[in-house]
Amino acid sequence: MTTHTAGASTRHPGLNLGEPHEEAHSANEELVFGFWVFMMSDFIIFGLLFATYVTMLGGTAGGPGPSDLLEMKGAFIETMLLLASSFTFGMASLSLKYHQGTAKLIGWLVVTLLLGLGFLAHELKDFHTMISEGGYPSRSGYLSAFFSLVPLHGLHVAGACLWMLAIFGQMAVHRIDTQVKTGLTRLAILWHFLDIVWIVIFSLVYLGGLT
Repeated sequence: MTTHTAGASTRHPGLNLGEPHEEAHSANEELVFGFWVFMMSDFIIFGLLFATYVTMLGGTAGGPGPSDLLEMKGAFIETMLLLASSFTFGMASLSLKYHQGTAKLIGWLVVTLLLGLGFLAHELKDFHTMISEGGYPSRSGYLSAFFSLVPLHGLHVAGACLWMLAIFGQMAVHRIDTQVKTGLTRLAILWHFLDIVWIVIFSLVYLGGLT
């Protein structure tokens, strides 16, 4: 019996809620596996866009390049906001798993949402600055590759924020039921995935572009 319980607690990558969550713990078996399969498509898409970006680094067509347009301060702030949001989402996940109370769970999620929105606000500001300085997408192959890669990540973050708002709506109507628990488990996987993708973007696009 002990062996079975230990195996069940690590049945899939991501947060395993544990037997005290009963139905949600079992429901996550298929739902999280299916979500990981879905996430593979994002891995492939971002991989292709990273490869395209590297290929087009020299394709500036006489226009501005990375060192002319990219601003490290803004990118650093965005990185800190996203890393902090990943930490707060982790705390929210632990609050859910160990029954630390609805108020604590919602508090961590609200902080996570605000950090995500702060990231998006700073990123949009950076895009506006780039475009105003002549770095619009159709200017060159390099800029087309940049605006295919970086804003797509931002679009994912925006989608994750909307998903969190939808879960808040579910919680208001149904409290913390099985659907809310499984939704938060899958959203956590997406959120941490986007954090990892951003670290690659920051290292390759921003740090690499300014060297």
